[in-house]
This record gives sequence, C-alpha cells and structure tokens, in this order.
Amino acid sequence: MPGLSTQIIDALKRDQKISDPQASELEASAAAGGDIERTLVDQRIVSEDELLRLRGSILGLPVISLIGREIPPAILSVLPRNLAERYQAIAFERDGNRVTIGFTNPTDPAIVEALEFFARDQQLSIRYAIISPASFRDAFQKYEEGKRETAAAIEAATERIAAAGGAAEENAAEEADISEAVEKAPVSKIVATVIRHAVEGGASDIHIEPHGKESRVRYRIDGVLRTALMLPIALHAAIVARIKVLSSMKLDETRIPQDGRIHIREGGREVDLRVSTLPLLDNEKVVMRILETTAKVITLKDLGFRDWQTAIVERSVHRPHGMVLLTGPTGSGKSTTLYAVLNLLNAEGVNITTLEDPIEYYARGVNQSQIRTEVGFTFAAGLRAILRQDPNVIMVGEIRDTETAELAIHAGLTGHLLFSTLHTRDVLGAVPRLIDMKVEPFLLASTLIMVAAQRLVRKICPDCREEIAVSPEVRKDIERALASFPRDAVLPPEAAGMRIFKGRGCPKCSGSGYRGRTVIVELLEFDDALQQLIVKGFPASEAVALAKQKGMLTLHHDALLKALEGMTTYEEVLRITHE
Repeated sequence: MPGLSTQIIDALKRDQKISDPQASELEASAAAGGDIERTLVDQRIVSEDELLRLRGSILGLPVISLIGREIPPAILSVLPRNLAERYQAIAFERDGNRVTIGFTNPTDPAIVEALEFFARDQQLSIRYAIISPASFRDAFQKYEEGKRETAAAIEAATERIAAAGGAAEENAAEEADISEAVEKAPVSKIVATVIRHAVEGGASDIHIEPHGKESRVRYRIDGVLRTALMLPIALHAAIVARIKVLSSMKLDETRIPQDGRIHIREGGREVDLRVSTLPLLDNEKVVMRILETTAKVITLKDLGFRDWQTAIVERSVHRPHGMVLLTGPTGSGKSTTLYAVLNLLNAEGVNITTLEDPIEYYARGVNQSQIRTEVGFTFAAGLRAILRQDPNVIMVGEIRDTETAELAIHAGLTGHLLFSTLHTRDVLGAVPRLIDMKVEPFLLASTLIMVAAQRLVRKICPDCREEIAVSPEVRKDIERALASFPRDAVLPPEAAGMRIFKGRGCPKCSGSGYRGRTVIVELLEFDDALQQLIVKGFPASEAVALAKQKGMLTLHHDALLKALEGMTTYEEVLRITHE
C-alpha cells in the first residue's frame, strides 16, 4: 500500500492541483525524506485546512476542529496532560467506555500503539479523529485552565471560610455553620477534583491531613505515598466536613474515629470509597480507600500467581471441608486474593457467606455481612450465626482471638469450607499463632488444608524497562539465593541468565520506573506428614526442613524469580522481603 505522501500526491494530480513534473519532483523529495506536506503548504498549492481534509479522506478518519470548542474537564482528563503533550492528542468526546481522541499525526504507528496500550490499560476503546496543530494548541490550553480553575476554587473557598470565621468572632454567641460552607461550590469542587485525579492516577488510597500551616493531600500509588496537592490549612476543616457529608458521617462529631462509604461514578466506572476519619491533636485526618466495583472478575493469574501455584490453590479450595488461611501484613492484597478464590467457587448451587470488617468489595451471589462491634456483632458472634444459615463456604475476614479461632476450627470440622486471614510473617508462622490462641493441635491438624503468605511488589514499567549490569556483590547474593532453592524446584529459563532490569522513568510511570504491582507468594499444602508435625507442637526446625523437602518456595524465592524474569527490580525484592 503506498505511503500517505504518495497518496496525497496522486490525489492532487487527479484534482489537477499539480502537474506531472511537480508530482515527479515531490515524489523524489519524499523518497529523500523531505516533508511533502510542509512543502505543499509553503508553496501554497493547498492550504493547511485543505491538506487536513485530504489526509482525513485518504485515511478514512473524520477531521474535527477543536478551536473554541468546550471540552468538559472530566473528558479532557481521560488522557493525562503529559501524554496529551507527548503525543499531540486530545480526548474531547466520551460515550460510556468509548472515547474520541483527536491527534495531529495519525500516520505515526508508535503514537497509535501507545494510545491503544493506554486505552487497554484503562479499559477504554478509542475512536480517532484528525485535528490541526492549531486545534491541539487551543484545546491543550484547557489543561492549564483546569489548574487555574482549581486554584480559583481554593482561593474562593479560603475567602469564604475566612469570612465565616470573621463573622463568628464578631458574634461569639453564634458559631459559623460549617455545614453550609462545605455545600458551597468551591469546597465541593476541590473534593471532587481530588477524588477524580486519584481515580485517574490509579491510586489505592487518598490521605488528607493537616501538615503545619497547610493541608496535605497524598495519593498511594503502587504502594508508595506521593504528595499531590498542598492546600491552605484554613480549608482543612471544610474539606473534612464535605467528605463527612458525602459519606453519611456525623458532621459535629470530631472526638472519635468514624467510618463511612462514598459511591461515585467516575469516568464511566463505578467506584466505592471506604472513608475513615481519625481525631488528631487539633484537627482530623481523612483516609479514603479506593475500590473499583465494576472491574472485571480478578483471577489468581491476574494477581501474579504462577500456574503451578494456581493449581495448588484450586486443588485446595475444591476440598469439601476444612480451613484455608492467607497471611500477610495490612495492605498486602489478602482481601483481593480471597475474592479471587471465592470467584472460583461462586455458583448457584453453593451458599457462600462472608463476615468482613469492613466489606471491601461487593460480590454478586455472595452473602456479605458487616461486623458491628458496637452492637456486639463480632466475628465470633457472626460466625455462630452463619453456622445456622446452612453455608457451604464461609469467609471470615480475620481470626483475631481465641473464640473466633475455636469457632473457625469447629466450622472446618463440621463439613464447611472456611477461608480466613492471619497476621503472621510467613506460612510457617500460622500454626504457632493458632496454637497460641489455645487451639488444640490435634483439631488444627484435622482441619488445616493450606496456608498461603503474600506481599505486593512494584512492577517495572514495561515502556521504559531496560537491562542493567549485575555487580559482583549482587551476582554473589543471587547465586547464594538460588542455591537455597528446594532441590526439586522447577526454575524458569530466565533464572539461568542472571539478568536484572529496572525502569529508567518515562511519562507513563511519572518518572518512577514502576507501574502497577504483582503478588509474591509462598504456599504450603498440609498433608499427613505436616499434620503429624502439628500434633507434635510444630517444632520450627523440623517444619522448615519438611517444607523445603516438599518444594515450598519462600517469599524471597518467588520475588527473586520475578526480578530475574524482568517483572520487578532487585531493589524491590530486598525492600519487600528484608533479606
């Protein structure tokens, strides 16, 4: 198929805009790498508008003018500012998950590939249009207008709060009504902007906290907190109050922590925000956990489980009764993994009931119950009630005390499949922890099916990943770690190559070199030999030796393999596994 320049020359010949000698001259210039389109405009053979329409006709794309066109901020921000500038592209229309993007260079395959990758990552589909450089410049200015609008909202809100404070000083008997202040447009706009930017940026949490003379807004992205915005401290109380209104909290209660939820639709996606407030010395802090409710069903493979690890999990969870435990610290992705496991069992003929504190994801077909300790509805009380609800599968958010542990063991012994979490460092720490909770070892041995431990590591950005030299010290460390693998462990081919990678930083990862996270996992099925060891009291040295004999890969082993496979960095392995 002839290139665009050749097709433009042929079209101009057909329309008798150029002669045969001119066409031959232009074709020779094109072959030498000349800018034919620039030449046509400079020689006034065609205008820029005519050339634009000609390109659109040849490529089968609409030609759109964005000059003076109003583009809603929510649509404009679908494509982040840095990507818009880099690719000379603007998002200007949206219908559900379909977004229309105008760009100035539709013949550059690298730009099209980058936009398609971005769309897949955001679960969007793109409809393309051609725009002129002038259209791009005019539309691109709206990013700056959006920033100025936010700044104006901050200024207006600050003035309004200050005025309310002045009025209160003049009349000490009459307090300023903060609920009225937070309903005003400026503060509402600030809160909406903070939430929208967090969702678009892929943040998992939003922190809003007093920080000296300012109110600091931070986003947790890929497990790391980053400052996104600094606001005047005068706005802090009004912003907290606005969030309380949205999450149905008590507005006048500032002495005790509160919890609430906000449900929003942002950019065509259903998003839940789990909101928590905490009283500080002279103010309150707000943390909002972002939970997407319309994301596709997550599988263990999506999370980062290897095929053989997935096979072990599936074999364990399809047992008719017993207990499966997941361990790890807060923020290690345990809840997400539990829901992925529940999806394996979620069918019409199965009664699945959960006890959670709090409910993080809503799962269709699953009976989810929220713990309410203030009214006596604890994990133990809830578990007793569930056992009278004819369950097949029970998920208990966490085993925290002796009573819950004993009831969980009882449920596993009486024909139910029970899932739960524990806060232990690794797989082998789960058994001593339960024994410390006064669980009888012989009962635990009869119930425990499998224990898994997991952490989250940051993934290298695929767009700026590059191989780096392995220093002698690091090579020696890796060789020592590989030598500690179980003898029968099947290592991926990459392990022999001893290659490690990093991300150099690019616009797609905001210069960090990382984008997204994946799990590292260690898991162990409890067979007869391990059950006999539990009855003996689970001596640590024997447990470690037996686990290694059975081929268990530790968290450090799995993380190291992911580094050698180019998924994460060696520095991230050391940071997460502390070895």
